[in-house]
Amino acid sequence: METPVQLLSMWLKERIIQNQSEHTIAAYQRDLTDFLNFCEQKQLQLVDVEASDLREYLAERVERDRLSSSSLQRHLTSIRQFMKWAAQGNYLQQNPSADLKLKRQTRPLPGMIDIESINQILDQAAPEKPTEQQLWLRDKAMLELLYSSGLRLAELQGLTIKDIDFNRKLLRITGKGNKTRVVPFGTKAQHSLVEWLNIYRLWQGELTADCAVFISQRGHALTARQIENRVKFQAQRAAVNVDLHPHLLRHCFASHMLSNSGDLRSVQEMLGHSHLSTTQIYTHVDFDQLASVYDQAHPRAHKG
Repeated sequence: METPVQLLSMWLKERIIQNQSEHTIAAYQRDLTDFLNFCEQKQLQLVDVEASDLREYLAERVERDRLSSSSLQRHLTSIRQFMKWAAQGNYLQQNPSADLKLKRQTRPLPGMIDIESINQILDQAAPEKPTEQQLWLRDKAMLELLYSSGLRLAELQGLTIKDIDFNRKLLRITGKGNKTRVVPFGTKAQHSLVEWLNIYRLWQGELTADCAVFISQRGHALTARQIENRVKFQAQRAAVNVDLHPHLLRHCFASHMLSNSGDLRSVQEMLGHSHLSTTQIYTHVDFDQLASVYDQAHPRAHKG
């Protein structure tokens, strides 16, 4: 009979086959290894685990590691999916986590920057020094794409020349779980990309289809940390008092798109969200607009 560690290894291999991201699989492994260690300390066989044992484990994690509600939910999700798989494979007689639920807290709304502040960052004057001008043209192209297309940091970092369709202003993006989607980008982003690629040739010389779009002066693809640092730097240079990071620009893209279009499904597609509920955190209520619509539409709203 397989040991719990062997079962975990089998389950993780299936997740890899299903093309789940390395980050997600690593989180599963951390969560479940910790849970299996708990069972071992309690001399508790996996087949004997009950819902009360799971509650004890989760309570211990909260006390030991001060886990947030979202982290606790993730731990429970990891355990639930693993045990569901084990029960379906007849490694367990039942899934004790199936009926265990935690009270889900409302997701906090992501921080936002107003459009004027974003314009202040994107439209700032170029530096005077030629080398700094070149860096600015690269950074501006990154900022424009992050805000124009709502890219994740890893998606921007992984972008190659062949992923850009300049004629139709479309990007082919490889997102979470190696899922591919096509997203549009704006005219200003297009202009910034063209200006940057002229500099790119000065740095790199050769420009081939498989080249990373964003590189350092030495010709190496930028790391995630380098991109984050440059995004922060350009916000500071524009004197915008905000801790700017790539994901915040993605939030702003989603919020501003929804505010102006109201098309939740299209924004979901552009963001690469699997579930509409993930996109719905961006549906801010404009109460002035709501009142105006009500006054125009409701039969009892008019003063008689």
